[in-house]
Amino acid sequence: MQQRSSPGATLPQDAYEQERMENLRPPGWRNPPPAGRYSLVVVGGGPAGLVAASAAASMGAKVALVERALLGGGCLNVGCIPSKTIIRTSRLYAEMRNAEHYGAQIPADIRVDFAAVMQRMRRIRARISRVDSVQRVSAAGVDVFLGEAHFTGTDALSVDGTRLRFRKAVIATGARPDTPSIPGLVEAGFMTNEDVFDLTELPRRLLVIGGGPLGCELAQAFCRFGAQTTIVQALPLFLPKEERDAAQLLSDGFARDGIEVRLNTEAVKVRMEDGQKL
Repeated sequence: MQQRSSPGATLPQDAYEQERMENLRPPGWRNPPPAGRYSLVVVGGGPAGLVAASAAASMGAKVALVERALLGGGCLNVGCIPSKTIIRTSRLYAEMRNAEHYGAQIPADIRVDFAAVMQRMRRIRARISRVDSVQRVSAAGVDVFLGEAHFTGTDALSVDGTRLRFRKAVIATGARPDTPSIPGLVEAGFMTNEDVFDLTELPRRLLVIGGGPLGCELAQAFCRFGAQTTIVQALPLFLPKEERDAAQLLSDGFARDGIEVRLNTEAVKVRMEDGQKL
């Protein structure tokens, strides 16, 4: 994971984070002894891997699940759950600001408490992590191995030196952000769609490189919280895989929110000037 220089970008180790870690990667966890030859070994404990392992175990198969990071994968830890949680709060703030259109009067000094927004996200994420906990998966009849898997043959793999034999294997390791090769980007510091959820302070300005679904949803959320937000998209359209009518509706909404969208534009260089990233 790349280093960041953004303020407030260090995930606080509060009670919610401690609970999440206890559920998804318990500090004192010991991998079980291998149970002979497994019917199925699943590499990757995200949504796909968890479903595959649990379904096979429920039908009587001998199953092992290997995860090198946190159970729950991207959806729970750095994707659907945290993003939709902060999006819900940002939509509430937007609706409150437009309350007069519905005949409601609200105080003029309503402000966003971004630290509280992110604390709520961590609280919800920790609560949902109980569903994907190591203990719960183990109780479903799956042998959980926390560590990195290395295939050593067509019917065997090693997890931190422990050999697991299997008949079939499922690789469900997911993906990771593709960092663009922009001169100065690494030196200046940046965030991805994953570690942006570590923030505890709202950035004053936010440049989002990429106009796909993830970039668009995060751009709108942070703009509604009060960040000056710009989307840079190399293509002539944003959301290029969506229906044009739907993309136009979103474009109109971005304009109302105050998001600046620059199409046919590429970020070619990042530099620091007077402590600011340009």
